[in-house]
Amino acid sequence: MARLSTDPFIHPECEITNSQFGTFVEIGRGSRLNAVSMGDYSYCDRFADIANASIGKFANIASYVRIGPTDHPMELASLHHFHYRSADYWDDAEADADFFAHRRARIAHIGHDTWIGHNAVIRPEVTIGTGAVVAAGALVTKDVAPYQIVAGLPAKPLRARLPEEIGERMMALAWWDWDHDTLRARLGEFRTLPAEAFLEKYE
Repeated sequence: MARLSTDPFIHPECEITNSQFGTFVEIGRGSRLNAVSMGDYSYCDRFADIANASIGKFANIASYVRIGPTDHPMELASLHHFHYRSADYWDDAEADADFFAHRRARIAHIGHDTWIGHNAVIRPEVTIGTGAVVAAGALVTKDVAPYQIVAGLPAKPLRARLPEEIGERMMALAWWDWDHDTLRARLGEFRTLPAEAFLEKYE
């Protein structure tokens, strides 16, 4: 699909509340986002379910990904939401505002230039470092270091996407902060140069 508008492109059947998007963002069909901040050029594919999340620039989020899934109160007498969504059950009861405030405060952080694979789940308060890759179907319960690849249930490190020194140099270069015209001017090098050669040219 050709698109030149910098406005967010939101496909049909999405549910979006209390969320902010940067330029060139795309939200796939049927996705549900609540309390999400998504940086420039990031996108999610179809039926993503994202809540209480801060997402950097150039994030690649595949279909059916879930970020920030809500918890049930396991330490209380009941798991059921009747005791925090109480107004849905009784005319004289209110929702538990403290419970929902706590839930909203548990932010998941997704770094720049990340790739979250199909059907992966990222728990609340987890940080996915810049340049990291989360394999399809992974359940991420702990922070993922920059430029690390993780997979499994629960997710564990497989290998580095880039050597640590290269990753550090890439973060220092911070190409994701380049303006749109600079990205276009260097498109050829993005397409052809390995990471280290790219760094040597633009550091």
